[in-house]
Amino acid sequence: MTADNGLSYCGNLVRRFDRDRFLTALFAPADRREALFALYAFNLEVAKTREVVSEPMLGQMRLQWWHDAVGGLYGGRVPAHEVLTPLAEAIDRHGLTRSHFERVIAAREADLTEQAPATLADLERYAEDTTAPLVALALEALGVRDGAAHEAAGPAGSAWALVGLMRAVPFHARQRRVYLPTRVVEDVAVDMGELFELRPHAALARAVEIVSAAARSRLAEARAHRRAVPRAAVPALLPATLADIHLKTLRRAGHDVFDPRVQMGNPLRQARLTLNAALGRY
Repeated sequence: MTADNGLSYCGNLVRRFDRDRFLTALFAPADRREALFALYAFNLEVAKTREVVSEPMLGQMRLQWWHDAVGGLYGGRVPAHEVLTPLAEAIDRHGLTRSHFERVIAAREADLTEQAPATLADLERYAEDTTAPLVALALEALGVRDGAAHEAAGPAGSAWALVGLMRAVPFHARQRRVYLPTRVVEDVAVDMGELFELRPHAALARAVEIVSAAARSRLAEARAHRRAVPRAAVPALLPATLADIHLKTLRRAGHDVFDPRVQMGNPLRQARLTLNAALGRY
């Protein structure tokens, strides 16, 4: 299915709701792009589970439906579905690993609880579980099945997810949800009343700064593999470039997640992506 703008259903979905990943996918070879759009559309569908259900049991049922549906694709059962049909094509064409899909789906069960991650390590584990398998799938779609690129996938995905969670603090606070680690919140004395009233304060900025430092560390870990990563892998790892941009914006904003600059897309991000893609960097 192709819209008037020439994009498929998945391409349009990703362009509307995951603009950053959409931009990175444009640097993939044309014959690999639709596979990336299908992967990122699948991720959107699974990631929004908490937002589209009224209670945890319904969320578990929805995630189980996706688990079974993806399993069906590996058994040759391909429904007429806007995301599953192109996803089946990507799986068949590129030999995508089933366990990566299952790990992404399983990790999203954490979104159905009211409990924040206990420690920074717990948050990093959640960030990696929800994102690293998606990076690995994107690498497979690009024809990169092992080596340094897959070593970089975990920390690159974790860095991207940690940055996204910090930028989403206001969104989650409106729902009275918290992804800031409980131990960090307690150590720096974040005022939860202020947070839920959407008011910035120094302790909240300090908590965000601590998580941002962890994201920078994971980004450095991912980039340590850069010299050995083939150019073919770069489009899957380019979100690391955007994570770096967002981290610098957070720092300039004093780690105030309510600063308008934090929520805006950087006007130079496409130029930075273009430069890094041309240089084989991420």
